[in-house]
Amino acid sequence: MAESRQLIDRIKSGDHSAFQTLIESYQRLVSHIVFRAILNASDRQDICQDVFLKVYQNIGGFRFESKVSTWIARIAYNTCINYLQKKKVPLFDDHAFEDETLDSVSGQSRLPDAIAEGKDTASRLQTEIEALDVGYRTILTLYHLDEMSYAEIGKIMNLPEGSVKSYLFRARKQLRKKLLIQYQREEL
Repeated sequence: MAESRQLIDRIKSGDHSAFQTLIESYQRLVSHIVFRAILNASDRQDICQDVFLKVYQNIGGFRFESKVSTWIARIAYNTCINYLQKKKVPLFDDHAFEDETLDSVSGQSRLPDAIAEGKDTASRLQTEIEALDVGYRTILTLYHLDEMSYAEIGKIMNLPEGSVKSYLFRARKQLRKKLLIQYQREEL
């Protein structure tokens, strides 16, 4: 935390190389959020730049009440949400699998990891994750790729911790169902 504080102080005093260091340190995190939320490839780079512009413009107000990564991730997430709301993209579809239980999804003879065996798993998984609602994609990314806690994700997405857990469960369930359906189609 002391390193982050020194870096932020250097940026506040006008050290442009310190801001470049910040960009390099958090570029992967911002890219994860933006690339999962924004499917239009031509807009992704602009949105990433917009995120870091907002970070720079608002760095004076950062008070270390959270980790720098959480603060930057929240800016990235909010920037994506604002973009998607302008495009009228639904953020969560809570009713998509309302009548299903985990048992109705998991009662198949083969599990997704067995199904994907010998195939290009990364590509298949990427395609199916991109088909999820933006909120689910974001939660999966923050939890599994960026290894953030439920509390950190809640701060970023402005959700209670219980909702983060619930949405993560739903995202995994939807992803699993999509992979099972895809496998069943291939078996026919």
